[in-house]
Order: sequence, then structure tokens, then C-alpha cells
Amino acid sequence: MSVERLDDESGEYREARAKLLEAEITLKEQVGRVAELRRELPPGPDVGDRWVFQEGPGDLAADAPLRKVRLADLFGDRDELILIQFMYGGAQEKPCPLCSMWADGYDAVQRHVRQRAAFAVVAEAEIGRFRAWARERGWSQLRLLSSAGSSFKSDLRMQDETGAQQPGVSVFAKDGSGAIRHVYTGEAHLDGSHWNGVDLLSPVWHLFDLVPSGRGSWFPSL
Repeated sequence: MSVERLDDESGEYREARAKLLEAEITLKEQVGRVAELRRELPPGPDVGDRWVFQEGPGDLAADAPLRKVRLADLFGDRDELILIQFMYGGAQEKPCPLCSMWADGYDAVQRHVRQRAAFAVVAEAEIGRFRAWARERGWSQLRLLSSAGSSFKSDLRMQDETGAQQPGVSVFAKDGSGAIRHVYTGEAHLDGSHWNGVDLLSPVWHLFDLVPSGRGSWFPSL
């Protein structure tokens, strides 16, 4: 066992710690296998430029000028694009607490993510409302988009006909011909009985899992 031993640990503790270490290694290997299966997905549909988004200036303290951007515009000099599906707009009259907590973290790490892939956060809310929320949260680095007026959310099954939404993430990539293909969309509801489908995108619950009291029923608030 490679984990350091403390002088006053009991034999019972060491035995339990060894079993935990074995489980942790198995979990790490399974996470890697899931990522491998995701990478091995066959090519998705060519989505072209069917969606138009609204975007403001890079300085989140300002609200003008606004511009329209298409999916192809979001890649920049990258061939892969990650879009975070933020619940705000439609039937979601207030920003989602979960999405807001996740975006707090994205604002800090986006500069690292962009070394490998283009990255943005998309809400159905009007772009001015979304940017106002960004300022309230203290975000300064995120690229924010509004999908209002487009079928982006509904096409990816992240918003139903009533405007009810799901949080999640969508990934797109350019293939060798330059076509833009949908790679993957994951949402919080993996199926009817599993809710925590995108917890891996935030460290908060995993930090709670380290302490004896666990994650419990904790939920972020606004």
C-alpha cells in the first residue's frame, strides 16, 4: 500500500484504508474507461450553422456592442468546442443555482480549458440579463452566449416545449472536411433514476465526499 501510515493507526483502520485504496484505484480506472468510450463514439450529425447566438463584448462589465455569432464562429483556432448548457430563460425565470456554482469554477479555469478546446456558456435568457447575472456573481473571464430565438436548446433536448430546461454540456468538433459535428451532450438526468450526471464537472461534491459527513442533501443557493 502506497498511502503513508501514521504511527498511531489501528490495524482495523489500516485494513479499511487498504480496501478504500483498492476501490479508489478501480474508480479511477472506470472513469478513464468511460472517457475512452466517449471518445470512441462514432461521428455525430453535421449540424452546420443552423444556430445563431447573441454575444456581447469580451469585457463583461459592458453590454454593448452586441453581435450575432454562429456555431462555426465559436471555434476560433480550435477544432473542438465545449458549450455549457446553463439553465436560465424559458421557464427558468431565475438563474439555476447549480449552473451558477459550476460557472463560478469555470470562470477561474477557462483559460486552461481554452488551451485545448474553445469554451463558452449558453443560456436561453436574453444576453443582457445573462451578463447582468455574470456581474452579480463576479465573473470576468467567461464567454457568455444567448440562444434566445434559436432552436439550440430544443434541438439538443435541453429544453422542452414548455420552456423547462436541463443543465448539461454539449461538445462539437470539426472533422477533416471542415464539417461541424455534434459529439456528445450530457445532462444531469442520466435516466429516470440518476440525477447527478454532470457532477464530475464540479469539484464541490467530491470535496464533500472526502469528509465523514459526506455530501448529504446539500444544494447550492443563490
